[in-house]
Amino acid sequence: MTDVDGTRQAARQRALPQTDDLPAPHRRFDQACAPGYQGRKRDEVVRTRTVILQTHTHQLLGTFGGAGNGDYRGELQQSIQVIRNYATQLGHPTASLLVRLDGLYGDAAPLLDVLSADLAVIARSRAYHLLDLEVVKLRLLRTPDHVSTHPESGMKRTLYDCASVPLTAAGPNVRLVVATHAATGSSPAIGTERDGMIYELFVSTLPLRAFTASDVLDLYLHRGSFETVLADEDDEQESDRWYSHTVRRFGAYRDCSRRSRRSRANTF
Repeated sequence: MTDVDGTRQAARQRALPQTDDLPAPHRRFDQACAPGYQGRKRDEVVRTRTVILQTHTHQLLGTFGGAGNGDYRGELQQSIQVIRNYATQLGHPTASLLVRLDGLYGDAAPLLDVLSADLAVIARSRAYHLLDLEVVKLRLLRTPDHVSTHPESGMKRTLYDCASVPLTAAGPNVRLVVATHAATGSSPAIGTERDGMIYELFVSTLPLRAFTASDVLDLYLHRGSFETVLADEDDEQESDRWYSHTVRRFGAYRDCSRRSRRSRANTF
């Protein structure tokens, strides 16, 4: 499985003094960030980044970024090309590769881009109008397929598996897993609320005989790919180990440290 994760990071800029005896202010962020959608973050500028990661091997296949809201659709097209090249180099058919898309790509248009490239896909969908389709309404009236409990948060989701649902009016048909749980007092950050229930949609092309509705949910919610890998790298590579404001060679610094240890050993 390959994880394509689009993230948006907001940054806060400190105030710059502007007086007659100072040169014109210059911000380094101007080359990397721009005004954009900040979500719930109280910052001034935004940078968008797309990361491609091979989940089971933790291979970083590529990353693309842009100032402001970025071109997430164009970056997805670049990601698809990287994944296809990766499959070609390893001799794998593209249809055997599963692409997990972050919620940023939850609309129909990005999903069509992946499907047209002959790649299997699993993604969280924002197309909540699919709940109004007759085939989905009838499925929600019947017995659920599974009740899933998240091992960490303990959240219970009731899963309804819809085998064939039109992604758009012109198709194609995809598999839709509807996950429901009771609403709380606060507004849901993810999903849509209807009649006291929260509905989450997961679109996939995985076959029913090989993957249950619970498998589809677990594959999507397994975010041990992008976020955890980068967090591990941050823990293992402390910044003071690989950069310094002082110009010096690491080899010379290491030799000096060794000589210092020898001198202390001889002294005592």
